[in-house]
Amino acid sequence: MAKVRILIVTLVFFFFLNVNVNGFYLPGVAPQDFQMGDALMVKVNKLTSTKTQLPYSYYSLPYCRPEHIVDSAENLGEVLRGDRIENSPFVFKMRESQMCAAVCRVKLDKKTAKALKEKIADEYRVNMILDNLPLVVPVKRPDQDNVVVYQHGFHVGLKGIFVGKKEEKYFIHNHLTFTVKYHRDIETDSSRIVGFEVKPFSIKHEYEGQWNEKARLTTCDPHTKRAVTNSESPQEVEEGNEIIFTYDVDFQESEVKWASRWDTYLLMADDQIHWFSIVNSMMIVLFLSGMVAMIMLRTLYRDISNYNQLETHEEALEETGWKLVHGDVFRPPTNPELLCVYAGTGVQCFGMILVTMIFACLGFLSPSNRGGLMTAMLLLWVFMGLLAGYASSRLYKTLRGTEWKKIALKTAIMFPATIFVAFFVLNAIIWGQKSSGAVPFGTMFALVVLWFGISVPLVFIGGYIGFRKPAPEDPVKTNKIPRQIPIQAWYMNPIFSILIGGILPFGAVFIELFFILTSIWLHQFYYIFGFLFIVFIILIITCAEITVVLCYFQLCSEDYQWWWRSYLTSGSSAVYLFLYAAFYFYTKLEITKLVSGILYFGYMLIVSYVFFVFTGAIGFYACFWFTRLIYSSVKID
Repeated sequence: MAKVRILIVTLVFFFFLNVNVNGFYLPGVAPQDFQMGDALMVKVNKLTSTKTQLPYSYYSLPYCRPEHIVDSAENLGEVLRGDRIENSPFVFKMRESQMCAAVCRVKLDKKTAKALKEKIADEYRVNMILDNLPLVVPVKRPDQDNVVVYQHGFHVGLKGIFVGKKEEKYFIHNHLTFTVKYHRDIETDSSRIVGFEVKPFSIKHEYEGQWNEKARLTTCDPHTKRAVTNSESPQEVEEGNEIIFTYDVDFQESEVKWASRWDTYLLMADDQIHWFSIVNSMMIVLFLSGMVAMIMLRTLYRDISNYNQLETHEEALEETGWKLVHGDVFRPPTNPELLCVYAGTGVQCFGMILVTMIFACLGFLSPSNRGGLMTAMLLLWVFMGLLAGYASSRLYKTLRGTEWKKIALKTAIMFPATIFVAFFVLNAIIWGQKSSGAVPFGTMFALVVLWFGISVPLVFIGGYIGFRKPAPEDPVKTNKIPRQIPIQAWYMNPIFSILIGGILPFGAVFIELFFILTSIWLHQFYYIFGFLFIVFIILIITCAEITVVLCYFQLCSEDYQWWWRSYLTSGSSAVYLFLYAAFYFYTKLEITKLVSGILYFGYMLIVSYVFFVFTGAIGFYACFWFTRLIYSSVKID
């Protein structure tokens, strides 16, 4: 029989050895080859502003429209991000440059002029896409020679003052000079797009005679090689003015290969500070964690040895410390059902974040897969309901509970309902501003279907499985009469110790948190998931260790009410996260509108709440394991 198994394994090994292994591409991010003259369709995306954080559809402004506006099929994550990808009248031909191509002429009325002025005042940017590459504006850094940074999209327009006048005017960028960079295959002569750049200009176009599609512009004429190179005669935005939209497109061959085309987009900032800060943070946290672990191991080892060497009952009574509360340490806490619900929900968050991190590190959630990160997190949250139900009902049975269905229902409803209500209110505010960032009713209905159609049943299945398993026995018996807790020192006050416990976990992530907030609220790409995963592991270790240390000090003070405090100790790091978000708002953002401020703090409150549940569960289960370990290691008469 053994020889047969060896033969099968050998055959399987040689089978896979001879199989040709081919790479695969994620849907929507596969390379596309273009021959000379092939049509390149430019798509337009939302208008964005870091001042308002309210996206709007491209065609909410009086831009040139194609004959038929076609919406691209966005995934769930794109819809939640406010992406509205549509076709445009810009059509290029591969490797065929164009000069001064007129798109259309628009005459402004009072409404359209007001809309343009508002968007220019709020510094809105126009976002476009070509072959899944976002449009960028190259800008030379004044502090460094030959260093170019890339800004996402171009401004709708700019404000300025004419010479000799005091009144501020608004000007629109109506001429776009596109640069399409491509990498050519010498053998097949096919090309792949590796860059999409633009330089916007504001120019008051002039023409002879009556306007028609064939009218020749005197300010921009391909026949006389007259090109737009500056905005000396800008196009003013006023009621009654006519605006002629034009563009140039130039094709430049590049040595950059298709696989590396996103490097330019991802290396937009000076990442030396980024790397140094992360490494510095990791070293400090690792040092503190190692020191805490060493103190805990040495102290506990000495305590357990001393307790086990006591020979008489009288000697044991003279001792003080964590052993004296062995008869109460596993007494169920106040409101045990709520604790079980939050513990199960924390496990669900932990599973979602862990798997998302793994997929991101493997490259499945790169920025080129637009909306993939948010879609993955939502779907993982739904399927991790199985773990939430299992963890909550298992803990509930450990605390001698009997009604597992009620716990499963609370686990499936309580936390998601809180998030959904907050999200619904914020979405209503966005809808009131007529922003494209408002989630449509159909998408909201889809989220509810995912919640009640998949997540809730999985929670009940997990609850059933968890409750069927036999509950673990407590290492020591619980007394019938609760022991009186002595007066605690000021530094063991619950509120003080809980707030102190959240500092170290927050310290493990606050450097990385800066870059995450920047990517979200300043519309930049975040891509260093490898470092983020390391910080994630450090956060887990830090939450577990600091909670165990404070729990040990609490038990040594003969305070056995550790259940809720262990959860709140590491969970209190969410308080510091929200305070840091407020600090970031006042120091880094330029938001002045009340609605935008409400949206910012509303979304950050949701993020802080998720962080509280996630870190709280880590600290709770670390203490749960710690208390069972130490009380099973001593001799109790």
